[in-house]
Amino acid sequence: MTVSKWGEVMLSLARSRWSLMMLIVISMFVFAGMVKPASAATPGEIPGYVGRSLSENNDYRLGVGDTINIVVYGEEDLSLKDFRLSESGLIAFPFGEVQALGLSLLELETRIADGLRGKYLLNPRVSVIVKEYRPFFINGQVANAGAYPYRPGITVRKAVILAGGFKPRASETSIYVIRESDPQQKQKKIDLEDRVFPGDTITVNESFF
Repeated sequence: MTVSKWGEVMLSLARSRWSLMMLIVISMFVFAGMVKPASAATPGEIPGYVGRSLSENNDYRLGVGDTINIVVYGEEDLSLKDFRLSESGLIAFPFGEVQALGLSLLELETRIADGLRGKYLLNPRVSVIVKEYRPFFINGQVANAGAYPYRPGITVRKAVILAGGFKPRASETSIYVIRESDPQQKQKKIDLEDRVFPGDTITVNESFF
């Protein structure tokens, strides 16, 4: 084989190896872009993940009629399932009773954990989840007045839809609510896009025009 031929063969091999290396590098970048690191997974992408919204953690206050699950991790005997809060609001534990009415979920978790810590458990981990919310009430100029199960994020408009819609003489601008959390129980005017809370009593007035 002549020197020139040998040079052509070596050049061809070099090009082939370079092409192969480039293919491997490109493949690695493509694969890396397709695979999402575990740390980047969001709660909705984790199988079996059960989370709570910020509104539930910070705003929601437990009341009579709420049904909750209390999980003390690793301690089945201390956990409670389908516990419906009564008018007393008391939940019995080995360390004593906990008053749950008016507490947020986080506050209740903290009180239970504090009660168990030390004498009963070294480092208790507690989770409280609302399984069924107490209802809200809607009356006045709606097709089907009555009590309806609360749903997180529900608005007055959606509440009216649940109640079968407005009656023909209903006023869409004269709607009032009495908040369960209001100690004075005063009626306040609300709009269709305002939020509804458990225990609310909504009244849709009649239009005079």
